[in-house]
Amino acid sequence: MTQVAAIQMASGPQPQANLLEAKRLLQEAADKGARLAVLPENFAFMGMQEMDILGIAEVADGAGPLQAFLAEQARRLGLWIVGGTVPLQTGDGERVRSACLVFDDQGQQVARYDKIHLFDVHLPDSSEAYTESKVFERGEQVVVVDTPVGRMGLAICYDLRFPELFRALLDQGADWVALPAAFTAQTGQAHWDVLLRARAIENQYYMLSAAQGGFHVNGRETYGHSALVDPWGRVVDQLQRNPGVLLADLDHAQVERIRMVFPTIEHRRLACPGTV
Repeated sequence: MTQVAAIQMASGPQPQANLLEAKRLLQEAADKGARLAVLPENFAFMGMQEMDILGIAEVADGAGPLQAFLAEQARRLGLWIVGGTVPLQTGDGERVRSACLVFDDQGQQVARYDKIHLFDVHLPDSSEAYTESKVFERGEQVVVVDTPVGRMGLAICYDLRFPELFRALLDQGADWVALPAAFTAQTGQAHWDVLLRARAIENQYYMLSAAQGGFHVNGRETYGHSALVDPWGRVVDQLQRNPGVLLADLDHAQVERIRMVFPTIEHRRLACPGTV
């Protein structure tokens, strides 16, 4: 078994304050024995308006305070870090990529996944509406990376609703998936647990989610409930609301055992459709 951590936060519009909180929680995860920690989506910044994210976008070569922070903490703690999401500049300057960056325990960036599915939704029976495509350019590549805690697939928040992406991660050898997220309170209450469990059951791998959870300065409320779900669909552990650290074990023998005795993956008859 190997220990992993999910970091839950309630980030605001002041990056420095968010980084101090992330540093504290990463330290707690490392002190408790985690080998890899996952930060939530938008861990460093949740602005007052959607367009505010453009003001902190960084170039995609590691030269920026958010990327430097992730590298420094990984190196200082000897901890692999899945860096939630960082806004990275694109060529046109009007939109950014929502990028999940992975750093090894030496502080080197070893993977980057750009969010494929963008949250353009008007919530039912609510005035809440989101149009991520106004400020974000969607990604195109499915990303899986070898880590000391197994072969890890990457997905972000709204991606959770698209099972073909998680099939593609399975086909690239993932035995677990890290999911930084910031689900709204309304959609989280309705769908969060069932979607996490469905993706784990369908693909017979672990799902580790690190979520935003609580009330934010911009008036938004996020659901929290960061969780580890095992390949049989059981919720191994889960936080509720507010900042915290979830520490749990990945049992890779369980992945192999479930895939052997209940071989649904071998019984597939239809090809996985494209993800983009």
